[in-house]
Amino acid sequence: MVEMFIKRKVLSLVISIFFVLLGILAIFQLPITQFPDIVPPSVTVQAKYTGANAEVSAQAVALPLERAINGVPGMTYMSTVTSNDGLTLIQVFFEVGTDPDV
Repeated sequence: MVEMFIKRKVLSLVISIFFVLLGILAIFQLPITQFPDIVPPSVTVQAKYTGANAEVSAQAVALPLERAINGVPGMTYMSTVTSNDGLTLIQVFFEVGTDPDV
């Protein structure tokens, strides 16, 4: 059988092109539910309070920012991290389909 494809190069080329075209048609015919948005959009807020430790940074920076961010339309949850060098990172996660630029 392998000898047939070696001797008839045009046949093997036509079969290969047929499979490629069939694959291209199949990928465009797949419904959109086959490619769902898996990762929810998120926004990261970074603030630096030079000279502050984690406790001061949490009280002076993170708490007011969390209060201001809380209740944004489409928000599911947020995560806050403060470090001892005065760095505060707040990551806000939104529902799938929400435009994070808004």
